[in-house]
Amino acid sequence: MAISVRLPTVLRPHANGEARVEASGGTVAEVVDDLVGRFPGVKPNLLADDGSLHRFVNVYVNDEDVRYLDKMATAVADGDELSILPAVAGG
Repeated sequence: MAISVRLPTVLRPHANGEARVEASGGTVAEVVDDLVGRFPGVKPNLLADDGSLHRFVNVYVNDEDVRYLDKMATAVADGDELSILPAVAGG
């Protein structure tokens, strides 16, 4: 199952400079595991010590925020697009 993963600029150096990579899995967690397995350098920027997403990282499946779906258990299907975006704060 091929999932297209869009990476933010901060993660690209850890993924051979790619803005988009393919990953596999049936849930967001499985896709993230595949991504981290292939590109270990993304892990510290993406996951907390307990394996959850860092609180300042937003993940979308086909433009739907996984926080409002099933979080890391959100199902993905072949051809879906997973976008990883760092949260932006302002003041």
